[in-house]
Amino acid sequence: MGDLLWPTYDGPGDVAAIEAVPLADRGLPGTTYELLVRAAGLWPDRVALSVLPDGERWEQQAERTYAELLMDVHRYANVLHTLGVRRSDGVALFAPNCDELVTATLAAQLAGIAAPINTGLSAEHIAKLLRRSGARVLVAAGPELALEVWESARQLAVEAGMEALLALGPTRAAPAEAELHPLEMVRIGDLSALAAEQPHDAFVGETPSATDLAALFHTGGTTGTPKVATHTHANEVSDAWMIAAGNLLHDDAVVFAALPLFHVNALLVTVLAPLFRGLQVIWAGPEGYRDQALHTHFWKLVERYGVTTMSAVPTVYSVLAGYPIDADISSLRFAVVGASPLPQAVRDGFESATGIRLVEGYGLTEATCVSALSFPHHPRPGSVGRRLPYQHVRAVQITADGEWVDLPAGQVGVLAISGPTVFPGYVTGRTPDGPALDGMGKLRDGWLDTGDLAWVDPDGFIHLAGRAKDLIIRGGHNIDPAVIESVLLAHPAVAAAQAVGRPDLHAGEVPVAFVTLTPSTSATPEELRAWAGDHVPEQAAAPKAVTVLDALPVTLVGKPFKPALRAKATRDAVADALRDIPSVTGVRATAEDGAVLVVVGLAHGADEAPIRKTLDRFAITWRLELS
Repeated sequence: MGDLLWPTYDGPGDVAAIEAVPLADRGLPGTTYELLVRAAGLWPDRVALSVLPDGERWEQQAERTYAELLMDVHRYANVLHTLGVRRSDGVALFAPNCDELVTATLAAQLAGIAAPINTGLSAEHIAKLLRRSGARVLVAAGPELALEVWESARQLAVEAGMEALLALGPTRAAPAEAELHPLEMVRIGDLSALAAEQPHDAFVGETPSATDLAALFHTGGTTGTPKVATHTHANEVSDAWMIAAGNLLHDDAVVFAALPLFHVNALLVTVLAPLFRGLQVIWAGPEGYRDQALHTHFWKLVERYGVTTMSAVPTVYSVLAGYPIDADISSLRFAVVGASPLPQAVRDGFESATGIRLVEGYGLTEATCVSALSFPHHPRPGSVGRRLPYQHVRAVQITADGEWVDLPAGQVGVLAISGPTVFPGYVTGRTPDGPALDGMGKLRDGWLDTGDLAWVDPDGFIHLAGRAKDLIIRGGHNIDPAVIESVLLAHPAVAAAQAVGRPDLHAGEVPVAFVTLTPSTSATPEELRAWAGDHVPEQAAAPKAVTVLDALPVTLVGKPFKPALRAKATRDAVADALRDIPSVTGVRATAEDGAVLVVVGLAHGADEAPIRKTLDRFAITWRLELS
């Protein structure tokens, strides 16, 4: 069993040998619950979780062993079962990270289907997600953990017809003192207090099977109309094993986690994958990587807990590189980066400051989480990694009539993925047997259209070349441009609107918009920017600039052509960054096959070093050209 479960997987040449053994023969647990039971049986006394109250109290962790974690999951799942949660029912989870949220998430997958929700979404979108999830119970941050979230949860529980609202408390807090005022028609209780009355040695309900749904994750943008992607238990277990099988997570690894649990990376990379090897996970407090105190103490935290592996988005590594290393961080072997493009300057800055290699990965919610990872000791510059075992990738051209045409190695096309991690579909409604699912055009014969443009080299490494989809990725968070566009179209002077991402040195990219005006009207760019800022559901989607054009670019058949606008936004960002360098004679940008190329003109004899340094800070494709 040991050799089958843990094959040699140190480099790209190992994948063929791994796949020579069918995945079904490797003895993986069938469900996330079976995975937890396995871990508690093998390593009952090992510390599973060390959860920090916040960045200031980084030495005051709350700890639980694997045996204790399993007992708590049993108790929490039994609470949900007594409240009527069954296999096809969603359990909504609405809270910042805390000790109890990890337990509640695993318990929700045992009793029903976990449905994590971003607390930063608008109330309208959260209500849609609650209804779409089929949730009977809402588990939310209690008043002592996040008062505003609790107040919002109370209102949402009534509006969405929840049968119960359960409160989570802060990590390492004393028993709850705040009164949970009653709500008409909704049962309210403190989850940990209710759990204390439940049996800990087993789950009293029906345990899930591998093909049952484990989780519902909203996708399509933190501010856009939410889509709900489903994961089966088999999806999550297989992806977690693929992550754990690599050399990033050895048996003595200590993993640092700070991404929010409504994000698939947090669940798969820092909860489920460590369960396979019985690893200790150090969890940041509710603010996660947004906690300024965490940055201040981060290197000391690494030394204290012996952190070996961490996972974050590029902006986090950019910030951490600016903090002096005031501790022994020799334990830290790898830092995994994903969710948005990695600028070369961020890589260079972090690696030179710390000596720690950044390991890129690629994935998306519809393929569970991770589909490609780089090899720390076999780097492939410009690549986001090689496909994981048992997942397969190809670049295709999607024709006007919807046909998929395979492209040869090295040619840019839409990236498609197949394998055991591809999701069964989006939730489109409810049936008597549970959620109704539909691929909504993303699935074809077992293959997933990722919406990303990429080319695959002959060795199977993926090289991203832009996005066929229009999502704007700001600091690792997705923003649906349709939200910005609909708000601007509500302005009486706006005839048409298109929003795109503009490269940004700090956030990766920020939203900007382009509009045309209706005849006989007028509106200034600043007026329109202020209008959008006042009307978008949250400020992350407020455009940084609005540009008025005579006409928006369209294709030959009259469809909007956003690549041209992304090229213009990219050109403006680069020109602004280089404006004080006199040897730059011009900046232009072109869009080809959906990808943007920036060309910077230089005077003869120009010093290229400062220009290259600036350009490397962007996650863009560029070249220099003598004028």
